[in-house]
Amino acid sequence: VFGLSSVAQVVLGRGDFGQHLSINLGFGIGVTLGIHAAGGISGAHLNAAITLTHCILGNLPWRKLPAYLIGQFLGSFTAAATVFGLYYDALYDYTKGNFTVTGPTATASIFSTYPAPYVSLLGGFFTEFMATVMLLLGILIIHDEKNNGALKGTQALLTGILVLGIGLGMGMNTGYAINPSRDLPPRLFTAIAGWGMDVFTAGHHWWWVPLTAPMLGSLAGVLIHKLFIDFHNQPVPESGNEKGQPVVETS
Repeated sequence: VFGLSSVAQVVLGRGDFGQHLSINLGFGIGVTLGIHAAGGISGAHLNAAITLTHCILGNLPWRKLPAYLIGQFLGSFTAAATVFGLYYDALYDYTKGNFTVTGPTATASIFSTYPAPYVSLLGGFFTEFMATVMLLLGILIIHDEKNNGALKGTQALLTGILVLGIGLGMGMNTGYAINPSRDLPPRLFTAIAGWGMDVFTAGHHWWWVPLTAPMLGSLAGVLIHKLFIDFHNQPVPESGNEKGQPVVETS
């Protein structure tokens, strides 16, 4: 809701109610609050690529994968519907009732990502791949207690800042989906709500890239972290009697 509504305000406000920075801030704030809301219950994956990666690594049972994906899908789809209702009058005024994916009054990009006109399919795929690599690396570093992990209670804020940083540095080419759960459900919503099947054919059938590139980028991010950081971490010191020294109890 925070992310999509910030895009809506920039597009429909014709630049008078925010710029690229405000979109990145909106998504960063949304991620931060989402982690606070669901972190203690489910780990707050919020991202199908991260959930699938945890299943592959054995950190999450495969039987839980459908529940996570359904929750992510419903959350993202409902967010798109909410923003559509919130800004319906502005959408109608901006487009004169003609909801299009491309053109001078295109509005489909409010809900899902589309590549810039100059970006090739390969270039867009690599952008999404690398942005997701940086996302996973950042998340793993923030939660790495064997290294220089974040202070307890700051992980959600730092993850939101991480998403903000990715948007600031890698958002121009593709709008940085970095998350199949963030991109496909709103795309389905727009197909139903009046934009039609053009949402799947635009950008040389772009729709499949935000699904596959983040999956591969997530796995690559974990591999890089394992090879260059985790394997070299020092083990966490165990509390208690170390090296045979007596344990002194204090009141």
